[in-house]
Parts: sequence; structure tokens; C-alpha cells
Amino acid sequence: AMDYERNKALLLELQRAAGTGNDRCADCGDPDPEWASYKLGIFICLNCSGIHRDLPEISRVKSLRLDFWESNLIEFMRNHGNLWAKAKFEAKVPPYYYIPKSRDCMVLRQQWIRAKYERGEFLDTQVCQDPCSAGSREGRLWKLGKGRRQFQKRQFLLSAREGVMKYYSKESRGPKAVISIETLNAMFQVEKIGHNHGLQITYITDGKTRNLFVYHESGKEIVDWFNAIRAARYYYLKTTFPNVPEPELIPRITRNFAREGYMEKTGPKHKEAFKVRWFCLDSQERNLIYFKNPLDAFAQGQVFIGRRDEGYEVRDDLPQKVWMKKKKPVITLVTPTREFVFICENDRKQREWMDALNSVITQ
Repeated sequence: AMDYERNKALLLELQRAAGTGNDRCADCGDPDPEWASYKLGIFICLNCSGIHRDLPEISRVKSLRLDFWESNLIEFMRNHGNLWAKAKFEAKVPPYYYIPKSRDCMVLRQQWIRAKYERGEFLDTQVCQDPCSAGSREGRLWKLGKGRRQFQKRQFLLSAREGVMKYYSKESRGPKAVISIETLNAMFQVEKIGHNHGLQITYITDGKTRNLFVYHESGKEIVDWFNAIRAARYYYLKTTFPNVPEPELIPRITRNFAREGYMEKTGPKHKEAFKVRWFCLDSQERNLIYFKNPLDAFAQGQVFIGRRDEGYEVRDDLPQKVWMKKKKPVITLVTPTREFVFICENDRKQREWMDALNSVITQ
């Protein structure tokens, strides 16, 4: 019992020790990790510990507080730790590779952990792939077809050198779409697509936002596609904007929507009936895009959101000449040319949407 308490105290001391990196999960950066891998010598969070449990040949986990720690394991943890592991297992992470955070979907975190410890992809001995070759890929993905009814296998081709991504259907001789890497974006959308490996690809065609919804049965394959798109985007940005410093380029490689969800919207005359629409806020492009359904290929429209000093603002009341029978949480988005009125499901969603819109107006 004395050993148990003493060793637990030593372990918690190690977790908090300055200059070790042990105070944040070695894999996703979550603060105050409560678990550790005594085979790798790292401190990890509860969520990442679940992924480590699936890799018994590489990693073995225990709770810092609930499990008994032998003295030799405490010594092993002291001689290793998170900064040591980072220097070893993340020695050569390419700048375009997406490093997941705790809020990211399971497949991204799973493949990051497997790439590091199981496949040793970023060890010092590895040769770094240049982004042009890393941004070239060919293979088949399941793509949501017309009418959102079913997924069909389609051939995809990505070429950083040509600056395009293409996909082909069985019937078509030529590509069904040629997508410029300039406007290409990709984000994981597990819940929306209804698949653990669901990826949403967006691009601009004829001035409109176009969505492709895809997945692959293999978690490794879909994450490799995602990072190949990031490599191609990185190569495009580096060659197009050679003087922009890297810390400014990295966040622009790919992005998630700042916010998504249903709101009701009225037409330009405000006397028209409110209709439910699916909204996506792209804070990088400063666009509020809306669709009839979340899995629609094309947007019905979009609203550009400028800065406050350009006459843009968000209010939680109705414009003067507009009234509603029932009092509902509303948002009025004021632009120099028009006032857009939206109805939210409840007060909390109204507040969240207003915060998100204000963050774009003030950026």
C-alpha cells in the first residue's frame, strides 16, 4: 500500500514536471493526461489511451491514479516522457501533414497514432517526401451520387504538378470534373456523411461552391488521401506565394467550417415565407453558404461577410418593417446592400451563430 501511494505521487509529479511536455497528451495535446503508455514512456489522455489499447505489440496503457505502478516502470517513465517521444517519433512530420487535436474525428487520431508508433512514418531515418510527389495520388473512392441516394465507386486522380484533381465515372471516357487545386478544400464530416471515414471535398466551379462527399473502407487510405490533398495544396501555396512565411500558409492548406447547422431564411422581400436551410460558415473565405439539404452538391446561395468598418454587423432583433407572429430567436445580418433575417432553433444556437458571425466581422 505504501509503494502504491508513493509511486502514484511520483508519477503525478512526473506528469506535472516542467520541461517534459508530460502535462499534455503526447498525441492530441489535451491538457492533464490521466493515462500513460508504459511501453512507450508517454503520458496520454483517456481518448488516445483507447486507441493505444488496440496496439498491444507497441503500446501498453495504465491509469495514473487507478492502477498500480511498479518502481521500474516509474523509472522508465522518468527516462522517457512526451518531449523525448516527440523528438523520436515526430522527427520528420512533413509541414503539410495534418496533426489532429482532441476534438478531431477518431479516424484522424487513430491514423496519426498508428503512423507514429506502428509504421514509424516520421522517424529520423525516413526520407521526407517532397510535397509535389506526396500530392499525387490515384485510386477509387466511394462517392455520393446524384439525388443523394447511394455511394458509387469512382476513380480519383490528384496531381500537384498539374494543379488539378479529377474523378471519372464508369460511363465517362473523360473526367466528370476537373478541379483546380487553387479552390480545393477537404474536411472530415463523419456525422454529416454518416460514415466514420466520411470526407467532404469542396471547390469552386462557375463561381459556385460544389461539394463532393466521399469515403473509403480503409481508415489509412482516406487519411492518406486527405494528406495528399494537403500536400498538393501546400505545393500550390508555396509556388504561388513564395514570400509568405510558412506559419501563415499552413492554416490555409485546408480548413473546417467555423460553424454549420440549420436556420430558417426569408427571401429578399422579407414578406416571403421562411424556409429551412443548411448553413455553413467559411470564415477563411468570409462566406455564409446555404443549401437546401446538408448533402447537396451545389449551394443555393452565399452571403459575403465583410468587416465592421465596411458596414457589416449582426443583431439579435428584426429589421424595422419586419414582424413575426410568434417570437423566435432571430439574427439580422446587416450588409451594405441588404439585411438578411434568420430564425434559429433556440437561444443557445442563436448565441453560437452570432458569436461565429461576429468573429468573421472582427477578423
